[in-house]
Amino acid sequence: MPPEGALLESRAMRDSVQGCVEALDKVKALALLPDNVHVSTEGVARYFEVSTEVVRQVTSRHREELTENGMQVLRGSDLREYQSDKMSLSSASGAGSYPQRRSSLTLFTRRTVLNIAMLLRDSDIARRVRTYLLDAEEGWREAHASLDRRVTAVEQCLAGVGTALCELGPVLNRMSQRLDSLDQRLDATNRVVGAMSNRLCELSDDMLRMDARMDDFARQLRGLRRRRRR
Repeated sequence: MPPEGALLESRAMRDSVQGCVEALDKVKALALLPDNVHVSTEGVARYFEVSTEVVRQVTSRHREELTENGMQVLRGSDLREYQSDKMSLSSASGAGSYPQRRSSLTLFTRRTVLNIAMLLRDSDIARRVRTYLLDAEEGWREAHASLDRRVTAVEQCLAGVGTALCELGPVLNRMSQRLDSLDQRLDATNRVVGAMSNRLCELSDDMLRMDARMDDFARQLRGLRRRRRR
């Protein structure tokens, strides 16, 4: 498992686990604004149990990365529209999210909050989130390694089958040649049997003719005997 510092120092490492936003709720419940999508700067500070100034410092140092992961700053008409469409004075006050009058509002998505968890050094909550991410990644690596071993075993098995098929090829070829030879011999035998059948039919006809001639001869002989007796 890579050290916790890998997430703090490596943007690539952070990007590799950026989609695992479920890690936030595994460590602590994250309170969203009434739009059920965003978190204010104050909400992020409460979640990580640090001051809002600490969150602003992290935001300032890593603004580009956080913006790519969903952070946005509303001002002017965009802010007024958001406050009008998504929030009411009572819900905003109840959530303790931001004062009614302000020149800008920074909104964080769950993805951005996870990003901050991988940047905050002095927060026990952030460290716990990072630990969860690293443990989860280790589990994914073990699962991937197990899957890789299974795939390798299947490939080896298939390789063995391929070798067996290659060795079996000449045997099958010889069997095919022998079967062709047997077919030829059977054809020849069928021709002989057919010729014998024809010959037997001819012999049967000859026997019938001989029987007829014998009957004629017998009748002639009986006629001669009668004439002699007279």
